Amino acid sequence: MTELRTTALHERHEALGASFTDFGGWLMPVRYSSDLAEHHAVRTAAGLFDISHMAELLVEGPDAGAFLDYALAGRISTIADDQAKYSLLLEAAGGIVDDVIVYRHNAERFMVVANAGNREAAVAALTERAAGFDVELEDATDHIALIAVQGPAAQAILEATSQIGTPRTPCDELKYYRMTHAEFTAPGEPAVPMHIGRTGYTGEDGFELYIRATSAPALWDALLAAGEPLGLVPAGLAARDTLRLEAGMPLYGHELSLDILPAQAGLGRVVAADKPDFVGKAALDAPDAPVLVGLMSEGRRAGRAGYGVFDAADADTPVGEITSGALSPTLGHPIAMAFVSPAVIEPGTQLFIDVRGTRIPATVTALPFYRRNS
Repeated sequence: MTELRTTALHERHEALGASFTDFGGWLMPVRYSSDLAEHHAVRTAAGLFDISHMAELLVEGPDAGAFLDYALAGRISTIADDQAKYSLLLEAAGGIVDDVIVYRHNAERFMVVANAGNREAAVAALTERAAGFDVELEDATDHIALIAVQGPAAQAILEATSQIGTPRTPCDELKYYRMTHAEFTAPGEPAVPMHIGRTGYTGEDGFELYIRATSAPALWDALLAAGEPLGLVPAGLAARDTLRLEAGMPLYGHELSLDILPAQAGLGRVVAADKPDFVGKAALDAPDAPVLVGLMSEGRRAGRAGYGVFDAADADTPVGEITSGALSPTLGHPIAMAFVSPAVIEPGTQLFIDVRGTRIPATVTALPFYRRNS
């Protein structure tokens, strides 16, 4: 068996009593206290996440923008310096190799953030597509740590962390899907650069902090110390999953895969179909294919990934399948995302989820299930 990788913060997680799970080949904290407590902390105050398992791929060179326009589904070359953009890495047949976030430092330097489990696939695809472009690719994952502060108190926590120097763009002026730059100074150590993105995967306001891996433990400690009076708690992957589900955000391997086209997953808007050429352009139509919808039901029994969806309580043939589901900690009732037949995607449509042999009524609803007050 392949030994699971650990992040630079692994000893911190052990000291905090975390439980661990295998995620994308990494041994990651799934919870520290309880899933519900960590989830509610993010919704009401803030949670601190180690997401250093994510892959950081640097793209540099005169053709960087043109290359990413070809390699990814979105139009990357036109975003501004210090702007981020969500995009898709497609295969030639249109399936999704990975969903990524791209940060532009300048016209000749970009950073592509890919999912941990798709790191090798993303590197291979980008390397192959770089042929003919004047660019250099670097997989910097092993040298970069990524820490997320998510929740209504996130900005106040960053501002209270005295070891973080004044950002180039102050946090209160930083727009969503933009990044700024600052320095972090650990006790007795020289200042090191860090990038701060106002992005996240929880449906709340928040920031993602990129810093060299060797400085991550000190940054983690500083954030916890500054944030504790403001309600900050360490949070694991279990809370991260229910948070992103409530926010209607897809998870690779559930709502996204090589067998799913962007339009099926509600991501047609991510694709710049008017670009002259990009990998996957010729195969983006999905007529009559299953479509991703939200489902809400009553009671306490939630549909889970793989459960069948039916258009009648006694129907024999499913019209779809659950991809993610849980009892929503924020809303107090079961929610799920599912791929279903286009004939039953209208919000308000009554369907049924087969929960271990019992048909539970569920109503089709537009995503997301939860939207924060801005």
